[in-house]
Amino acid sequence: HARLNHGRARRAKGRCWRWRLMGIGALILGALIAAVPDYGLLEVIVAAILLAQRSLVDHVRAVGDALRLSLGDGRLTVGWIVGRDTAAMDEPAVARAAIESAAENLSDGIVAPALWFLVFGLPGLMLYKITNTADSMIGHRTPRHEKFGWAAARLDDVLNWIPARVTAALIALSHGVTNVRRILRDAPLHRSPNAGWPEAAMAVVLDVALSGPRSYHGRRQEFPWVNPEGRRDAGPADVDAACGALWRAWTGLLLLAVGVALV
Repeated sequence: HARLNHGRARRAKGRCWRWRLMGIGALILGALIAAVPDYGLLEVIVAAILLAQRSLVDHVRAVGDALRLSLGDGRLTVGWIVGRDTAAMDEPAVARAAIESAAENLSDGIVAPALWFLVFGLPGLMLYKITNTADSMIGHRTPRHEKFGWAAARLDDVLNWIPARVTAALIALSHGVTNVRRILRDAPLHRSPNAGWPEAAMAVVLDVALSGPRSYHGRRQEFPWVNPEGRRDAGPADVDAACGALWRAWTGLLLLAVGVALV
C-alpha cells in the first residue's frame, strides 16, 4: 500500500493490487480444497458463518449493555464497531450507530458470504471475502485512498448488490412487515448503493429513525433520515431488539440455504 498508493496511475495500480490478492486467494483456496474432505466442507462453512453471526450479535449487544451503565461506556463501546466520531454522541445516536452497524454487517458479513458460497461454492466465498477485505482496507472515499482503492470498492459494490437486497427481505419477512414501500422509498437515500437496504428494513421493523446527522473526523455531515416517521429516541432496548432481528434474519437465511440445497 505505501509503495503503490502514490504518484500517477493509482487507479491502475489498485486494480493490479486487487488481482494479486485474488491470485493469493486462489492459492489459499487450493490448499483448503486439498485439506478439507468434501463431506466436511459444508459443515465448516456453516460453522464459520454461525461464529460470525454470534460475534456480530455479541458486539452489538455489548453497546446496549454499555449504554445501561453510562453514556460514556456506550460511546466507548460503539466506537469499536463504527468509524464515526463518538465523543459528542447522545444516547439515541449511540443506539442508532449500533443498529446501523448491525444491519450493514448482517448483509456484508453474514448474508453475502453465505449466498456466494451457495451459488459458486468455496471459490465464490473466497472471491467475496478477498474483495470485501480489500474494500475495508483501501476502499475509502478519502484523498489518500479514493483512486487507489476505486477498483476494490466498485467490485465490492457489485458483489453486495444482491445480498443487500436479500438481507432487507430477510429482515422484513421475518417480522411480517407489510410496509415495503417505506423500505423501497428510503433505501436509496443512503450514500452507499447497498447499505441502505438492510438499514431501511431494520429501521422499519424496529420503528426507529436511523441515519441522520453525524460527524466524521471532526466534520459534521447531514445525512437524510431513514424511516423519518420512526422514533428518534432509540435506546438500549432498541439495540437488544436489533440483536433479535439479527437472529430472525439468520434463521431465514438458514431456511433459504436448506431450500437451495434441496433443489
